[in-house]
Amino acid sequence: MSVREFVVLGTASQVPTRHRNHNGYLLRWDGEGILFDPGEGTQRQMLRAGVAAHDLNRICVTHFHGDHSLGLAGVIQRINLDQVPHEVTAHYPRSGQRFFDRLRYATAYRETVRLTEAPVAADGILAATPSYTLEARKLSHPVESYGYRLTEPDGRRMLPGRLAAHGIGGPDVGRLQREGRLGDVTLEDVSEVRRGQRFAFVMDTRLCDGVHALAEGCDLLVIESTFLDEDAALAADHGHLTAGQAAAVARDAGVRHLVLTHFSQRYPDPEEFERQARAAGFEGELTVAYDLLRVPVPKRR
Repeated sequence: MSVREFVVLGTASQVPTRHRNHNGYLLRWDGEGILFDPGEGTQRQMLRAGVAAHDLNRICVTHFHGDHSLGLAGVIQRINLDQVPHEVTAHYPRSGQRFFDRLRYATAYRETVRLTEAPVAADGILAATPSYTLEARKLSHPVESYGYRLTEPDGRRMLPGRLAAHGIGGPDVGRLQREGRLGDVTLEDVSEVRRGQRFAFVMDTRLCDGVHALAEGCDLLVIESTFLDEDAALAADHGHLTAGQAAAVARDAGVRHLVLTHFSQRYPDPEEFERQARAAGFEGELTVAYDLLRVPVPKRR
C-alpha cells in the first residue's frame, strides 16, 4: 500500500534544546524515502521514529550550515553499514561540494552502497520518475541555499455517470484507461483531470521569488519560521522568515496544510507561532512541528 507522509526528526534552529533535536525530516512518497537536511543526531532520531537506512532513496540538503548538514556523516556511514541494496542520490548546493566531501569522508569506513552525487547549481528539475518530479529553487540566505519541490504528475479521475451513459463498465474501464479510447469513446469523454499532489520544503531564507514559487499550490508546505513577527528585522538580517511571513506565503499560494518548523531557542511558547500564523490570515490546516511528529500528505482534492 502506498504511503505519503512527512516524518519530523528534528525542529531546532542553530542549536538543539532539551526538547528539540537539530533539523532532520523524511518524506515517504509511495515506495521512496527522501531525507531532508540531516543535522546532528539525525541517525538516532531515525531510530526513534522507526525510519531505517533502507528507507532512504534520496538525501536533499538545502545548505551547508551545521544544523542542516552535520548529520550527513553518520547517515552516509549508516547506509553503508546496513548495506542498503539500492542507489541513494544526494542533492546539495554545488558551491558546498567541499563540505559534502568532508562530511562524506569524515572518518574511515567501508563503502558498500552506490551513493550518487547530484549537486544543484541552478533552478530546475533534478529528477523525474513515474511518481514525481523533483525540482529546486534558489533561496536567499547568507550561504547558498535551495528549496525543494515535489510534484506528482496529473492523472485522470473516472466519472461513473459518464461511463454509465456510454454503457462502459467492468474490464472495459481498465482497457479505456490503458488505451485512451474504446470504440468512439475517448478517455477525456468519461473522466476529468485529477490534479497531482504537491509538496515543498523551504528552509533558511528571507522572502524571495524562490519561496513563492516553491509554495504555489502545495498540498503540504514545510517551511521555516525561525522568528516571531516582532523580530522581523532580526530575521531579515540573518536570512530567515517569521511565523507571519511564512503563513502569508502559504495564504497567498493556496497551501492546504502548512507545517512550521526550525524554531529559535529564544521562544519558550510554540503556540505563539500558531497565533501569529493565524493572525496573518492563513485559514488552511496548520501544524507547529515537534520532534517525531508524523504528518500525512493531504488526500487529493
